[in-house]
Amino acid sequence: MADTFDGVLAFSFMVALILAGVLLRARLPFLQASLLPASLVGGLLGFLLLATGLAGGLTSEDFVPFAFHFFTLSFMSLVLTGRGGGTANTSVRAGGIWLSVGWVVSLVLQALVGLTVILVYNAATGAEISRYLGMLVTHGFTQGPGQALAMGSLWEGAFSVNHAVSFGLIYASMGFIVSFLVGVPAARFAIARGLNSNLVARLDAEFLKGMHEQSSRPSAGSQVTHSANVDSLVYHLGILGCAYLITDFYLSGVQALVGDSHLRGIPVVHLFSHNLFFVHGLLVCLLIRGLMDKLGYGHLIDNETQKRITGSSVDLMMAATILGIQFSLLTDYLAPIMLVCLAVAGVTAVMCFLFARWLNTFPPERAITLFGCCTGSTGSGLLLLRIMDPDLSTPVARELAFFNVAIIFFSMHILMVMAPVLPSFSMLTVCTVYAGTFVIGAIAWRLLSPRT
Repeated sequence: MADTFDGVLAFSFMVALILAGVLLRARLPFLQASLLPASLVGGLLGFLLLATGLAGGLTSEDFVPFAFHFFTLSFMSLVLTGRGGGTANTSVRAGGIWLSVGWVVSLVLQALVGLTVILVYNAATGAEISRYLGMLVTHGFTQGPGQALAMGSLWEGAFSVNHAVSFGLIYASMGFIVSFLVGVPAARFAIARGLNSNLVARLDAEFLKGMHEQSSRPSAGSQVTHSANVDSLVYHLGILGCAYLITDFYLSGVQALVGDSHLRGIPVVHLFSHNLFFVHGLLVCLLIRGLMDKLGYGHLIDNETQKRITGSSVDLMMAATILGIQFSLLTDYLAPIMLVCLAVAGVTAVMCFLFARWLNTFPPERAITLFGCCTGSTGSGLLLLRIMDPDLSTPVARELAFFNVAIIFFSMHILMVMAPVLPSFSMLTVCTVYAGTFVIGAIAWRLLSPRT
């Protein structure tokens, strides 16, 4: 049985680091001021242990699968979560569309910025870094580690873009760090100037330390199943597990069906690769949740329990992403990586806060939330929103439910058609599609700014 311990020990190491992050956040004032989540703190601590050889024989490669699968599980779980009351009203829909269009604009803009930085860097230094490694930054920042790994794996395996997986992990990790290093001061500034709508917003001791007092601990959900039958958490995990199995069965079947067929010179099987499990898994969960609601079984999923699964997956994904970074590669390519990340961070911040100036309602809340979503994940966007709206009294949190579904359809031509096989297109075609999407998206973004 000794050979069965590797994965379990890697997982144990990861959750132990998150626990260490909880304790450090509760004790150290500078971590409380930064509002870095425990999973990020633990991940950074683990990265140092791995880099110095003090991780008990574990390596960065041990954590790459965890980053991919927990990212996928977090979004599949999010889609399985039902909508709260009032989510479908006009205000939420308008704001959700604004966030969604902004996310798509960020998706293509970050890719073009990353491409430009690498081209300039190569010209200035004589380096020969693949230009696609610059464009990969958008999948790390705007989409997160799961898609950065998915695209990186496809590009590295099918199109020989060396180091794409490692670059994707580094970009995703840097995105989370940027999200909080820029987003937290921006949120504090908005509160200090009284720009936020929720005037009761305050950074109390519980929020700063990251732990609830015993007397104020919120409920973690309701029990759907009787404990004499099965624990409700296992029941919810079972639903998510079924969705995972259905997605795997569907992808395997389609791969066998399409075989070696090509579409305009591109192997069709690439579009149904398990590296794109995230996209197909979301669609499967949309169907499952839609059918359950249609047939009157939506109540069999407790939203709060499902949110706990989503939140736990995000925490594990965030820690695994940082632990998966190869220290040697980071040092070898530190200059171009930092230049790309700084340029993308600056452009994204300007974009989010500039377009928010045209909003009549909740401009700082929506800007901060979008910035978090475009540099980390929906979870980091929600965390930044909670600084200005701690009890989530504004509709922006509910707009994120609409946002998570809408972005799939608004960006489908990029995520489902272009991105998986990007190196197979000419650079002229890539730039034309991405720039065209940016221009059309920016115009639509301005015109669709909600008035209420």
